[in-house]
Amino acid sequence: MHAMQYELTLPADYDMGVIRGRVARVGHLLDEWEGLGLKAYLMRERGAHGSPVNQYAPFYLWDTMAGMNSFLWGGAFQRLSDDFGRPSVRQWTGLAHQAGGAAGSPARVAVRRRQPVPDGAELAEVMADAVRATGRLAAEDGAVLAAAAVDTGRWELVHFSLWAHDTPEAEGDVFQVLHLSAPGLAGLPRGRQW
Repeated sequence: MHAMQYELTLPADYDMGVIRGRVARVGHLLDEWEGLGLKAYLMRERGAHGSPVNQYAPFYLWDTMAGMNSFLWGGAFQRLSDDFGRPSVRQWTGLAHQAGGAAGSPARVAVRRRQPVPDGAELAEVMADAVRATGRLAAEDGAVLAAAAVDTGRWELVHFSLWAHDTPEAEGDVFQVLHLSAPGLAGLPRGRQW
């Protein structure tokens, strides 16, 4: 499993209806994308759920590198770049993925929490803690799924979760889920990824 996200931070007065309309028009295009576990079309609005910004920030869990590369280099990402400018694409190596008790329910919100891996920390223990945290998140009421991944270039952990209600039991940046493409979700490896 491989996680990926890019963020388009938009002006404070930006009409976020433009983003909703875009996702309504094109969101289905990845509903059958080969190698994609899931793409959560995420949006934050300034003032909602404590967000200081307007932002479009899709989050991906890829089952194959070929699927991710096909998305990035095969034209789909180019269209977004042509419309909004090319964003920096963050990538993390998967640590854990777990279905939640509300798996199969429509996801209403997502939570993303990034945290540094402390200098001098025992890496095996930090990664094991991230796996345990994924299991705890997935066990919370209303959790659709939880995942954890690490960026070894920045030594940063990302915890990602989807929720069936608007009051998630997780800390971090809260995003509205506009659409979920999940063609390979059932095939994503569960539990610890090593």
